[in-house]
Amino acid sequence: MTRLLSLLLISALAQGLIGCAQNPVSGQQDFVMMSETQEISMGRSANAEVLKQYSVYQNPALQSYVNGIGQALAQRSHRSNLNYHFTVVDSPEINAFALPGGYVYITRGIMAYLNSEAELAAVLGHEIGHVTARHGVRQQSAAQAANIGISIASIFVPELNTQAGHDLSNLLGGALLSGYGREHELESDRLGAQYLARTEYDPQAMIRVVGVLKNQETFDAEIAKQEGREPRRYHGTFATHPDNDTRLQQVVGEAKNLTVANPVEKREEYLRQTEGLIFGDNVAEGVVRDRRFLHKDLGIALTFPSGWSIKNLPDKVVALSAQNDAMLQLGLDAKPSGTAVEYARRLLGQNVSIEALKIDGLQAALGSSGNRLLGVIYHGGKAFLLQGGAKTPQLLATRREAMETAVRSFRILSADERAAIRPLTLRLVQAVAGDSYAKFAARSPLGRNAEQYLRLLNAQYPQGEPVPGQTIKLVE
Repeated sequence: MTRLLSLLLISALAQGLIGCAQNPVSGQQDFVMMSETQEISMGRSANAEVLKQYSVYQNPALQSYVNGIGQALAQRSHRSNLNYHFTVVDSPEINAFALPGGYVYITRGIMAYLNSEAELAAVLGHEIGHVTARHGVRQQSAAQAANIGISIASIFVPELNTQAGHDLSNLLGGALLSGYGREHELESDRLGAQYLARTEYDPQAMIRVVGVLKNQETFDAEIAKQEGREPRRYHGTFATHPDNDTRLQQVVGEAKNLTVANPVEKREEYLRQTEGLIFGDNVAEGVVRDRRFLHKDLGIALTFPSGWSIKNLPDKVVALSAQNDAMLQLGLDAKPSGTAVEYARRLLGQNVSIEALKIDGLQAALGSSGNRLLGVIYHGGKAFLLQGGAKTPQLLATRREAMETAVRSFRILSADERAAIRPLTLRLVQAVAGDSYAKFAARSPLGRNAEQYLRLLNAQYPQGEPVPGQTIKLVE
């Protein structure tokens, strides 16, 4: 009985603290805890934080192109009074997101996989939908109400300060918030399709974009098996979101009710605007070419073992063996202390044998302990750490030679080599008779999955082939 009363009290308090405002889209009353002015201020502050994590993509012409499309959609939205900001961010992630108050971001990563201006408009329209329906504000308000209600209720119901009480409170907080992700994504799809129609774009482009995301998830599931990891999900969606098949069917149903007499597609225009777009790693983060990792600013290169998959992350580079039973990771310590041998001994243990050596004339150390291997290389006042591991000491012994060869491959780049480092970019070609993705993949820098990457880039995944006369995106 006490727990039931506790739940009722928390619920009543939380609901009592909720303010009501008319939803700009539905016209119905929403529970929100901030004004539009506060919403805009929150978005402005959050935008500053986003720009600390993401760099703006340095292509003024492309920024202007995206902004123009976004502004046209926003002016036909339910909240045309807001001052919208559209930004292409320099990230290879497949993503787009929005902040309250009119801040919309799209990554160059997802733009590489779109194939028309209408599809770009669909992505932007979806994110505008999050803004117009005040999804961020509603989510924030629900979380704030739950937290406030729980805090106040705990004063009157001491049992809530127990572990069982906290568990109960967390359950209620989750109940107040459950389902928001799913409803918001589907509502934004529906609103985005409306904004497409109002701007003379084909509403069916929203369906194609959801299909792009579905194909990305399918393909990443294949790559995840190769790399021994969990598949990624677009937008980091919660478990309450529908899978993309369900979402696709619901979007299809909504879009069928929208028609445009002469819909704008602009495929060739979009391809021209995105030709030269950076694909994958930017030079500032280092680049992977075949088995080699090269970093222009740090002036270093490293060759990983043959057959290993390489992933360049913001703070490290990780290579996995073909059997997914061993890994080698490159990291950096900007302020190391002691000699390379002393540094290695601190990580591996005092009683471990550490070899002092020179690698490309640099002070270095190499050692192992159990199923771990460590290489330490000093260069430019920094310590470059190559940390290897295997599932067992026996497997490490099997992979040791390949790992040590990688450690010893570390070298300083010449000035000419550093100047020659360029990011991979999109290039357009006209397909001719006899062309195939297998043929293009044979000379592609995209590695063993190049053929499927090219199909994804050209909206012909999983088994399509180029048609003579078709404009094809390649990566060079």
